[in-house]
Amino acid sequence: MRISFATLAALPCALLATAAFAQSAPLTLADTMANPDWIGAPVEAAWWAWDGQRVQYQLKRDDSIIRDTWQAGVAGGAPQRVDGAARAELDAAAPVYDAQRTRMAFVRNGDVFVRDLRSGALTQVTRSNDTEARPQFGRDGNLVFRVDNQWYQWRAGQGVSQAAQVRAENDPAKAPKADALRDFQLATIDTLRNDRAQREAAREQDEAWRRADPSRAPRPVYLGDEVEIADSALSPDARYLLVVTQAKKGDAGQGGKMPKYVTESGYEEFEEVRTRVGRNEPLAQKLWLIDVANAKASELKFDALPGIAVDPLAALRKAAKQEPLKGDRPVRVETDGDGSGVSIRWSDDGRQAAVLIRAIDNKDRWLASVDLAQAKLQTRHRLTDPAWIGWNFNDFGWTPDGALWLLSEQSGYSHLYLSDGGAPRALTSGQWEVSEPRLSADGKSFYFLCNRKWPGDYEVCAVDRNGGAVREVTALDGVENFALSPDGRKLLVRYSDSYLPPQLAVVGSDGEGLTKLTDTRKDAFKAREWIRPEYVQIPSKHGAGTIWGKYYGPKTVEPGKKYPVVMFVHGAGYLQNVSARYPNYFREQMFHNLLVNEGYIVLDLDYRASEGYGRDWRTAIYRQMGHPELEDYLDGLDWLVAHKQGDRDRAGIYGGSYGGFMTFMALFRSPGTFKAGAALRPVADWSQYNHEYTSNILNTPELDPEAYKKSSPIEYAAGLKDNLLIAHGMIDDNVFFKDSVMMTQKLIELRKDKWEIAPYPLERHGFVHPDAWYDEYRRIHELFNRTLK
Repeated sequence: MRISFATLAALPCALLATAAFAQSAPLTLADTMANPDWIGAPVEAAWWAWDGQRVQYQLKRDDSIIRDTWQAGVAGGAPQRVDGAARAELDAAAPVYDAQRTRMAFVRNGDVFVRDLRSGALTQVTRSNDTEARPQFGRDGNLVFRVDNQWYQWRAGQGVSQAAQVRAENDPAKAPKADALRDFQLATIDTLRNDRAQREAAREQDEAWRRADPSRAPRPVYLGDEVEIADSALSPDARYLLVVTQAKKGDAGQGGKMPKYVTESGYEEFEEVRTRVGRNEPLAQKLWLIDVANAKASELKFDALPGIAVDPLAALRKAAKQEPLKGDRPVRVETDGDGSGVSIRWSDDGRQAAVLIRAIDNKDRWLASVDLAQAKLQTRHRLTDPAWIGWNFNDFGWTPDGALWLLSEQSGYSHLYLSDGGAPRALTSGQWEVSEPRLSADGKSFYFLCNRKWPGDYEVCAVDRNGGAVREVTALDGVENFALSPDGRKLLVRYSDSYLPPQLAVVGSDGEGLTKLTDTRKDAFKAREWIRPEYVQIPSKHGAGTIWGKYYGPKTVEPGKKYPVVMFVHGAGYLQNVSARYPNYFREQMFHNLLVNEGYIVLDLDYRASEGYGRDWRTAIYRQMGHPELEDYLDGLDWLVAHKQGDRDRAGIYGGSYGGFMTFMALFRSPGTFKAGAALRPVADWSQYNHEYTSNILNTPELDPEAYKKSSPIEYAAGLKDNLLIAHGMIDDNVFFKDSVMMTQKLIELRKDKWEIAPYPLERHGFVHPDAWYDEYRRIHELFNRTLK
């Protein structure tokens, strides 16, 4: 096809015309719920190239689930997609460095690579269909890594060798358990007895040769056939192995079976799904220290952990007429499941290890170091809470000079602490949070995320290794995460804004010389005039202090006019939506623009239990989910009426997941306040939800039935008198569709009217198909227009 010069000259004008049309064309529901490719793909994983002059990152391909890798120079220039054979030269995220900072190791496509930072030479250490993980350099240059729970080591010029092997089997060298029949056979039949003696002699000779021969792999360690291996971590000098085990045949509880009606086969199918809370607690675990050279396993007992024998749930156990707890509380050395080793950390000289241990009731977590000579644990830090220990803010590790650093919420907010052998001392303090700490290349400073200015403003901060003034390195407001360059002189920062999906910038480690590298937004999205949220502070009338919110309203308020109100409730787990970052709920934010354009005002709150506000804010819902949060929304409604001309008589509420649960609680527990509500993928009964999340907040149904009764919307369904929409994906494996089916039956039995349910046969917890998104929000839109306008 030939394109004339005139056609080329007209292209910029055509693009400008398209942008102008996009800006002037009214926003539609179809726009807000379209495939988000029209916005532009956010930058996902990002990392430094070895020379610190380039960065590499992943972007989703339009109309595809494929993630391409792109490369950009820090000095500027157009990013380039890396494809084909060039992908063999890529670096990867989360590299580890040797002590001299001359080499880095990383895992790419499940294989281990080592890059020489002086020359750029790349060595492929493994090439297999296994998944290698958890590389760590030792002080002397030895690199260890694992495949499943088998450990290997690599040293330049020496290749790969097996460093340690642990098996959940009986040791063939040990005498079998006593058996009268076998003993009789051996005592009676000389040939059997002699053959056995020959085998034992051969095995003992082979073991002797193994010990004397440095070319042989170490002998496997056997932990018995009644356990399974949950995790392991090898010291970087390959001398010691820490192993986590649990009972092989432990009762993990009855799982569920989720029906799937719209299937490729044409038949109904069933998917195995999780167990419910309390259907069996997570299995207790044990910790073992393995002396690799001598194939010796020693159990590291937990009985010296302070408070382990105290039952914080004794009163509830007694009230529930359960037997008192006997002995120590069961614990777990929690693993993260991806091989990054969050619960076991070795120092690079292999002389120290730290382990994160949690009580299964999650009222305590301990950080302990390992006395390698005595094979016992030494408690370094205990965090206890009558509610629950948060899953975040538990990072820890070692400095190059052998000090233990850690995060803790002991002050009420997550802060950074350092232990040089004694009690940990705080390096940071204040009513703000530290997360994602990283040591500088020289070990003299810590870099971390902080929200010092206000809870939703995230920057990269730094503090000296010995403490002192905290300094803000960035001024981007919405930092998502960051990575230090291989030489430690620069930061690769992933940041975002209300209408800017995560992008990349590079800045000096001293905060100087910021360069923004990417803007992946499409022209049509950038051309629109979006409503900037107003960050507001709402005074609590219920003793909660300040409730932060995002307010969306008209540019010009008409004097005397009362505006219909929509209140949005974000989901949980542990989430913050009132921040300067690009929201998880970007579709909902566009929908809020649409509502404002149609005459509504919208308020989105970080209610109690939201992330970013410290421990007490998170645990305010202990044993009473849905109660403090509803108070916050009632206060928010009062504020809208008093300050934003909100019409109290025309208020609606909606949200998904926890937001759907809260919509139920608002309509059922405060009838008449909200004329309409949309509960999306909502929890109706907390006894149907998972153990890991729910037991923290409500304990278990058998132990604390009152907490479940107080917190489950189905107990309050009789209060419904307003308009309710329930929308739920039928293959939701997080909040089961069963919750909405149960609520449907309850509303039928109560003979309630003005409610409806919309099932989505091919959607899980997070919808993925634009047709389903559109249909769901069409119903929400029509509900509010019908009842509030």
